Amino acid sequence: MSDFALELKGVTRTFEQGGRQLSVLREAELALSRGEIIALVGPSGAGKSTLLHIAGLLERPDAGDVVVAGESCANLPEADRTRLRRGSLGFVYQFHHLLPEFSALENVMLPQMIAGVGKSTARERAGELLEMVGLSDRSTHRPGQLSGGEQQRIAIARSVANAPAVLLADEPTGNLDPETAGAVFGQMLNLVRGAGLGALVATHNLELASKMDRTLQLRDGKVKTA
Repeated sequence: MSDFALELKGVTRTFEQGGRQLSVLREAELALSRGEIIALVGPSGAGKSTLLHIAGLLERPDAGDVVVAGESCANLPEADRTRLRRGSLGFVYQFHHLLPEFSALENVMLPQMIAGVGKSTARERAGELLEMVGLSDRSTHRPGQLSGGEQQRIAIARSVANAPAVLLADEPTGNLDPETAGAVFGQMLNLVRGAGLGALVATHNLELASKMDRTLQLRDGKVKTA
């Protein structure tokens, strides 16, 4: 088993904009260890979301490789990339993307059931995760009945429901006020550390970044030590 939860090797991504080529990632390199939490910082437009999309196998790089839990993804067919997204990768976005017609418990159960977990097992796991983020008493509430902070805590619980190797978070507290952001982020860190997975968190919040194990900066298409 690889010591790294996630590796980016020579990842290059170029877009065409206004008739010219825009290089967003230029042979970017990154290694995320199991149990490590890395902050990814950089100005808007630097390519943080693009890097996370590539790391999460949501888009392919023009060149280079993404290695998830020791498995090279450079030449994987889409079916295998989907398998890895479901089982080895967890995602948290700035907006929670909870399904409004389902309860908090059901939202955390769904990714497990999609992955083939039985309903009773998924329900038990979802209940444990909601307890870990302090929302056991809100399990039957639908997203519209919850605060923004509560919704995001449920999204975080959902992201680790399938015990992924890697958590990818894109401005996970960006829509929250500072006090709520700090509380939600603290619970996310506890959940990640407790599960022993690797986490890559894109953020503009340098105070939150300082609470992670190390900070990397995306600049000029390269990942550098901040």
